[in-house]
Amino acid sequence: MKTIGLIGGMSWESSSEYYKIINETVKERLGGLHSAKCIMYSVDFEEIASLQHQGEWEELTKLMINFAQQLEGAGADFIVICTNTMHKMAEEVQDNIHIPLLHIADATAEKIIEQGLRKPGLLGTKFTMEEDFYKQRLKEKYNLDVIIPSNTDREIIDSVIYNELCLGIIKQSSKKKFKEIIKKLVSIGADGMILGCTEIPLLISQKDVEVPLFDTTTIHSKAAVAFALK
Repeated sequence: MKTIGLIGGMSWESSSEYYKIINETVKERLGGLHSAKCIMYSVDFEEIASLQHQGEWEELTKLMINFAQQLEGAGADFIVICTNTMHKMAEEVQDNIHIPLLHIADATAEKIIEQGLRKPGLLGTKFTMEEDFYKQRLKEKYNLDVIIPSNTDREIIDSVIYNELCLGIIKQSSKKKFKEIIKKLVSIGADGMILGCTEIPLLISQKDVEVPLFDTTTIHSKAAVAFALK
């Protein structure tokens, strides 16, 4: 079994789900008392979120490279970034380590294609929804046409993520808003829905929507186990 290097803490709420799902999946696959070999570098998310909102992406890239290098030095065989947004600098991180980085968008795209879908809706932080690092990868590598919410709805989603979900706050009023936003995306052609922020599955699950849901936390965690056991 390979050792998984996890860059977590962004937020710890979703990173705890990674740890849980990874270990549950190893147990399912191997049985007995088996659990995952993993190392987590868990950051102080207040520092990261502040730099994100200040647009200090160069500084954040340096930090992410450092986290990955420390995990590599500690014995990790590959890297998993436990957040969608910080895949913005995934290529730079990969270029500065000697072990593979398992990209969350690749793992998600493969699941979408398995179901024969081509126009997924994308929910996430404003950075993930508005910038090209995520959407463009899905388009260029997998020919997926991503649909994003309106500007107003993007503001709502981003606010719920940072001001509620990352703090472990689950509100039924926010769940209702997310379901309404998803319905709008479906009405304009979305044939599936990417929960492109690792906190959103804390709020929305498959029973809440009428189209296939792609929970990036679960998909990425299970892809990590598959890679570790390959």
